[in-house]
Amino acid sequence: MQKIVTFLWFNDQAKEAVDLYVSLFENAKIINTSYLTESVAKEAGKKSGDVSTIDFELNGQNFTALNGGPMYTFSEAISIAVNCKTQEEIDKLWEALSEGGEIMSCGWLRDKYGLTWQIMPESLDIMMRDPDPAKADRVSAAMLSMEGKLNISELEKAYKGE
Repeated sequence: MQKIVTFLWFNDQAKEAVDLYVSLFENAKIINTSYLTESVAKEAGKKSGDVSTIDFELNGQNFTALNGGPMYTFSEAISIAVNCKTQEEIDKLWEALSEGGEIMSCGWLRDKYGLTWQIMPESLDIMMRDPDPAKADRVSAAMLSMEGKLNISELEKAYKGE
């Protein structure tokens, strides 16, 4: 059992959300699914046998999705950051996760389940931490000007001062 697990509270779409998330990452899998027992279902006003939780893994990070009901929702105060190697990977994740959701700025989006994601190039962190403040500032300005999905080549141009 993993010592620290990120718990995600969904109304009743945990299975649908987990199926999407697992389909998007090569190193991803569903580990376990638990179902509501009769006593828990009765207390929650749900049916016995409905999905309760799904334990899953995305690239070594463990999560549990809970069908907890409508009383709590996600906010962008918590997000899942994905560092991507290529623009192709950014494009694939962006297209799938933003469908039916909300596009935000600077590589952030909210998926159709309300979960916020940051889809970023790995190189962004390296460029932003450059000891030359002018380079880091140009990259920051370029990133802030991007209304939605981040573009690696545009960030690299800003980094180089082009």
